[in-house]
Amino acid sequence: MVRKTYKSSLVLLMILFLVFSCKDTSEPIIVTTEDFHSSVDKVMEVMVHDIFSPPVASRVFVYPNIAAYEIIAQKDTLYHSLKNQIKHLKGIPKADPQKLINYPLAAIIAHINLSKQLIFSEDKIEKHRDSLYSVWEAKNPREFEDSKEYGLAVSTFITSWMGADNYAQTRTMSKFRVNSKEESRWQPTPPSYMDGLEPHWDKMRPFVLDSAAQFKPIPPPEFSMDKSSIFYKELKEVYDISNRISKKGDQSEEIAIAQFWDCNPYVTVTRGHLMFAVKKITPGAHWIGITKIASKKSGADFNKTIFAYTKTSIAIADAFISCWDEKYRSNLVRPETLIKTYFDDEWKPILQTPPFPEYTSGHSVASGAASTVLTSIFGNNFYFDDDTELVFGLPIRSFASFEAAADEAAISRMYGGIHFRSSVEIGLDQGKKIGKLVTENLIMAHE
Repeated sequence: MVRKTYKSSLVLLMILFLVFSCKDTSEPIIVTTEDFHSSVDKVMEVMVHDIFSPPVASRVFVYPNIAAYEIIAQKDTLYHSLKNQIKHLKGIPKADPQKLINYPLAAIIAHINLSKQLIFSEDKIEKHRDSLYSVWEAKNPREFEDSKEYGLAVSTFITSWMGADNYAQTRTMSKFRVNSKEESRWQPTPPSYMDGLEPHWDKMRPFVLDSAAQFKPIPPPEFSMDKSSIFYKELKEVYDISNRISKKGDQSEEIAIAQFWDCNPYVTVTRGHLMFAVKKITPGAHWIGITKIASKKSGADFNKTIFAYTKTSIAIADAFISCWDEKYRSNLVRPETLIKTYFDDEWKPILQTPPFPEYTSGHSVASGAASTVLTSIFGNNFYFDDDTELVFGLPIRSFASFEAAADEAAISRMYGGIHFRSSVEIGLDQGKKIGKLVTENLIMAHE
């Protein structure tokens, strides 16, 4: 009897052992805002390495953000889909209710997959992706696979929509033809004398703008080297500012401001017979960095963080379409060309002149648009410490508001010697109009 009881107990223990050993030990996958920030940071890092022009960089940011946002908007009733709100975007595929889908996980997977398609160094994104995939899959294989399947499906859908934005067509269009006979027209500038970048960006499909020319600015001051003309006075102002602040050297606050907002993705440095490039982020990327700072400081949750990135990147993308439309319409000469001709042939601007026409200032337009949208999300008088440029050896600058940062970004172009006053002031206003349009026309969140 005792032996039978012992055997029964042993069998019961073995059954319990088998039951518990076969029990699913998976745990829910928690995706954090830091996961998303780190993925955006990785894209930023690769973009610096690969060297993208400011307009193209804006495209690299916006589509992955939209893919992520559309996924979280399927589940979170606080957010509205962008379907039929931005040009030609229809509803993304619906998730299978039988699947175990983690929407934040699917969103970040879609973001990573689209980002990989838009850069050159795919291996760098893949390495980041695979490190995340291994962690997520180990926690919950089924949840990971179902979420991955959905994220990739949305990524494929957005890729198809993205493919009709005319980008591929602009790759086959002619180079910009320089008219060297007219002094008022843009000329390639030293040291590399590059061709004008992205002369056909106005043909890109906008997101919220009804056309590239919707906020066509007033023409720049009429070209004239008459000393009483507005144009001449603005040219002389750039020259005088440069000379004044250069005398201060390292103690110049204006030089510090110019360098902080330089955001030139490809600065050519010549030393003897050696020429090499110093790589930096673009103006739009700097404002994406500010979006990260604001999201973290405000304690934004995962979904609000994606919302902020998406709305801001849409404004930046349309800002570059609008700005480049004007640049190659007015085709205005840079200050450097005229200063060397009329004032001092040895003069050099504090910043290297970018390779495209002067009017309007791209950084000013992008800053006006981004700051307006960020203010609508995080409020007026949002104080923040901008550490975006620390990685490039520049100190933190602090701002009392997004508008104050945009104002400084705009005037930095004059301090740097690369833009006229009209270009930065009218460009800033142009950008604010775009930001206001995005803010008022897109119904994205219950504020």
